[in-house]
Amino acid sequence: METVKLPSGVSIPKITPEEAERRCYLSKDMLDMMHLSPVGQPAACSGEGDDLTFYYDPARVTEAAPELWYKPMMDEHEPVDVIELPSGAEVEKLSTMRAAAMGFYTRERLDQMNYDVVEEPVAYNLRSDGTMIYFYDKRTAVRRPLKCTVCGKDVRYKRKMCRACFERDLAIRRAEGDAYREQSFGMERERVLFFDLELTGVYDHDEIISVSITNGAGEVLMDTLVKPLRKKKWNRTEKIHGISPAMVQDAPLLDEIIPTLKEMFANADNLIAFGVSTDYSHIKYIYDSISEQEALRKKARCCALEFVRIQSEHYPDENHASLVDAMRTLGIGWDGIPHSSIADTIACMKVWEALFPHYYTTPMPELPDYSAMTPAAAPAFNEATGEYVDRDRTPAVHTETTEEAESEIETDLPHANKEESHV
Repeated sequence: METVKLPSGVSIPKITPEEAERRCYLSKDMLDMMHLSPVGQPAACSGEGDDLTFYYDPARVTEAAPELWYKPMMDEHEPVDVIELPSGAEVEKLSTMRAAAMGFYTRERLDQMNYDVVEEPVAYNLRSDGTMIYFYDKRTAVRRPLKCTVCGKDVRYKRKMCRACFERDLAIRRAEGDAYREQSFGMERERVLFFDLELTGVYDHDEIISVSITNGAGEVLMDTLVKPLRKKKWNRTEKIHGISPAMVQDAPLLDEIIPTLKEMFANADNLIAFGVSTDYSHIKYIYDSISEQEALRKKARCCALEFVRIQSEHYPDENHASLVDAMRTLGIGWDGIPHSSIADTIACMKVWEALFPHYYTTPMPELPDYSAMTPAAAPAFNEATGEYVDRDRTPAVHTETTEEAESEIETDLPHANKEESHV
């Protein structure tokens, strides 16, 4: 595809007006009519030579300043003060405020903003003493590499610091983190619970369809499917955890296991999950009062946050921190099917043990055989493809019509207006 190189050094594709319309790109004239201004470089252009029409991505536009809304119409009827540059180009006179609203700045201001001017001025004005000042388009200027916020000398590498400052900071943070994780917390294994939920979705109105709980000794205290009250299907999340509506048809309702859950939580000092915010935002509704929910929140701990900390200290080049990443990074093997609640609960327990080797008063006992915990009705998980497969070994692919998608959204949302708490 033919490209055009802008003065800023960016190359954009040359397309036909019909292709621009098909992609829903907007020209500058169209943006003016819609009272919008482009943000960043054009997405494409059409035309030949100097007669180019630039097109902008509608996802990268912003509302134009009100004083510019009728500028195109004013230009047709009002005279404009124009001067000619040595190159022959003409630029009009703009006030400083109007120029700034259009993204035009003086060379000195762009230098303060860490930009280098590479194009001719696009507007001008006169100071009170009659001297000329020129405005340049920030979108065509080239941004210089930012300097380290610590030493102010070298170019930034990570965390707004140059490599040398980053390495010094990393050594300090690593030593502090290791000291924190090596300390003794004196917790009893039976009073530390790990839990994981599987849901029909991630929103507040979605329902719990699986609950798994183990303690710090690796004992499975609960591993049950849960029949939702309102949801009839959850095609999107079923592709993740593999729990189908048929599998929960004969499962207990959440209300039936709430007394057991409350008793477990009351006898626990810590409740730990990998990414506890989503799980807590659903499990808290087993309590009616805000004070009980707050008491549960104070017991909650997030294993994901602790892994992100050690990852930033010992594996700074890693930028993804899922439970699968934690297991791989720490060299821990899976028990059961990944993304099932019992497998994720056991994995979270093992990750926590690896992060905090002196968290408990007693060493880790020999763990039981978890292989029998995989429900026979659950589809198998293909680790190579990351998909679940049904019993006939064909991929469990779901097609979803508009009516099916809309049916997943309930109008009766009992928790929608409740105050949300996050851990």
